[in-house]
Amino acid sequence: MQTSPIWVFGYGSLLWNPGFTPAEAVAAQLAGYQRCFCMLSIHHRGTEDDPGLVLALDPMAQSHCDGMALRVAQGETAGVLAMLRERELVSSAYVERWLPLRLADGREVTALAYVVDTAHRQYCRFDRETQARMIARARGGRGPNTEYLYNTAAHLRAMGIQDPEMAWIAARVRVLTGTAPE
Repeated sequence: MQTSPIWVFGYGSLLWNPGFTPAEAVAAQLAGYQRCFCMLSIHHRGTEDDPGLVLALDPMAQSHCDGMALRVAQGETAGVLAMLRERELVSSAYVERWLPLRLADGREVTALAYVVDTAHRQYCRFDRETQARMIARARGGRGPNTEYLYNTAAHLRAMGIQDPEMAWIAARVRVLTGTAPE
């Protein structure tokens, strides 16, 4: 467990729905991982019978993931960690890791990041078309998988983060669902 201050790395839904008010939010980069739709969502954005896909950090040498470092306010660590664990560890497909981040302002911090367990049954790797088709139809306890995709893609664009895979999947899902482009 880290000592204060606690940082959390947001790369997917934590960008647009962290569940807490960060004391500080700074663009950050995590080396050695890539953001990808490599986790079956059987609770929040899909079901056991019709799984959706959510983003996870997949270990990949010579890669990096751009996202946001979110600093937890002093005195809120226990509550934020409890909330994140309830939300992110619902099926144990994510593993908590304390990883080094480089912040856009040059600082280096250690942050809590949720990394996919590549041995877990929810870990998957599908081609982009299969990903788009799954996301287009899935719905779970927190709503449609498309909402998760569109919110994440919009926040990455607003941050100036180029993610060609995300852009392709979002565009393809809009075609599949007949949703107007942004």
